[in-house]
Amino acid sequence: MEIIGNYEGVGHALIKELITPDLAKAFLATLQSDLGPGDLPVSQISHVPNLLKRPTFEMLGHHYPPMQFFLWGLTPLMREITGRDLLPSYDCFRIYREGDICRVHHDRPSSEHGLSLTLDYSDGVEWPLQMATEPSQPSAAVVDNFGDEHFVSIAMQVGDAVLYRGVRHRHGRIDPNPNDWSAHLFLYWVDRKGPHAHEAFDRQFPISATNFRFA
Repeated sequence: MEIIGNYEGVGHALIKELITPDLAKAFLATLQSDLGPGDLPVSQISHVPNLLKRPTFEMLGHHYPPMQFFLWGLTPLMREITGRDLLPSYDCFRIYREGDICRVHHDRPSSEHGLSLTLDYSDGVEWPLQMATEPSQPSAAVVDNFGDEHFVSIAMQVGDAVLYRGVRHRHGRIDPNPNDWSAHLFLYWVDRKGPHAHEAFDRQFPISATNFRFA
């Protein structure tokens, strides 16, 4: 693993080979097997998030426990890299198709510290993530490009990830996806001592004492 960039200073850093390509592809193959045979049902999706321009396949971690354990398992490493007492928030799996983009946006508060992990490209062509170089006031605005704002393009190979402050830095994928499809895992944490600590575990599992009872 190699970290390129100053996460604390500029709000993002590239993590080369966060996981090995073999592990990334094995995770993806397992997920595909669990989904079962047949085409992904994107034609049945009626609601399209405003980040996208057409339906794509997406799944949240609490619908697929291995994703959630992936998030929890990476937490100690993310604490070490960021130097912060992080708590896991949520994660999301998404497959983009050829020609797709992800419009420029800020993330929501539960995405205080984000990780965009590339699992595979159907055609092996890197599809970069664009990040604004300067922080800006969080906004719900979603647009097609950065306008006059300076940004950098960060290319990732399979198993690489970008750690980023998506609440403060606008980001997206403004170049159309050059692959027939690409698979990505997005993982998020909040700072235990920060303003968004209440978003930990996506508010599903309160951090409190657990009492088991026996019959």
